Amino acid sequence: MTFVRRLTHLAVLGALAGLAAACSSTNQTAAPIEPAAPRYISPITAQQVIGKWGLAAYHRPEDAARTEAQARQGCRQPYIINGGPSGGFMMYLADQSEPTEVVSKQIPPGPTFIGLADEPPGAETDREVVRFDGQVLVLRWLDKEVAGRYGTMVYVRCP
Repeated sequence: MTFVRRLTHLAVLGALAGLAAACSSTNQTAAPIEPAAPRYISPITAQQVIGKWGLAAYHRPEDAARTEAQARQGCRQPYIINGGPSGGFMMYLADQSEPTEVVSKQIPPGPTFIGLADEPPGAETDREVVRFDGQVLVLRWLDKEVAGRYGTMVYVRCP
């Protein structure tokens, strides 16, 4: 009987040691969680693109200059870019009838994209910034099927 009693004491001590270890690990305070740094930068600000723009598009690179002239004439019925509720700017995504908030995004030194803030730069729904000088914005759709339908978009700031 002394053997059974010792075995029972060892089992109880083992269980108590396990509970003590579990309690000590759960009573520790967790380190504060640091907010995650942005995965990308936004080289083009909303203030730089908010406004009225003439819009035209081309499919062949040799049509770029002609299309820019056509976009200037588009100021008669301008494409309006407003500020977004979260600091981005409002643009239409492919096949959408309502504008959506987008941001510019880049992982330096790579290309700059315009798209949804919660997607990484270069996502299929993004547009690559081919050119931006404050007066002309040229965007190319990354989705090949969408690019085939819409072409390369040329925005020219309206006076």
